[in-house]
Amino acid sequence: IEAVGVVTDVGPGVIDLKPGDRVGYVTGAYGAYAAERSLRADLAIRLPSILADAPAAASLMKALTVCMLIRRVHRVVAGQAILVQAAAGGVGQLLCSWANHLGATVIGTVGSAAKAEVARTAGATHTILYREEDVAARVAEITEGEGVAAAYDSVGADTFQGSIDSLGFEGHLVNFGQSSGPVPAFSLSVLAARSLSVSRPII
Repeated sequence: IEAVGVVTDVGPGVIDLKPGDRVGYVTGAYGAYAAERSLRADLAIRLPSILADAPAAASLMKALTVCMLIRRVHRVVAGQAILVQAAAGGVGQLLCSWANHLGATVIGTVGSAAKAEVARTAGATHTILYREEDVAARVAEITEGEGVAAAYDSVGADTFQGSIDSLGFEGHLVNFGQSSGPVPAFSLSVLAARSLSVSRPII
């Protein structure tokens, strides 16, 4: 559903693209392995010359996901502290990098010392080895009891409670995946004490 290619022709009324333009796209319609395909012009994203085909094709969906997460679902701003579960993963690294660039303090959870280095290189300010440390307790320590403004959690069942417990007042838990399984049902009243919110977006 995602690919990179070169425009060979455009239909009538298309003014933003021309033959020879390198573009990437993500679409719900299968067919990205085709040598040629017809594509709606509004799905094509012009690619900068500094970004080669392979990295663009491998990261476009992840990049669009991160854009949605930190610019639309919860708008990250300078000075905020955020938690990124699975910070060494593909989306996690982009989240760390972009949020760091915006001036946020990024706390990333990882499963090993090697992954901690990956997350720090990507932009995590602090890392937590979730198999060895209590995530919420470490977040409280790092934030001096304030908690985080947002927790980005693609893991689901195994990390949901730790993400909730890491939030500060009016914190926002963004659950955008369930690699460890779906989040079990929970009572909305658990959000009331600190006026929390939870969302489950999809791109």
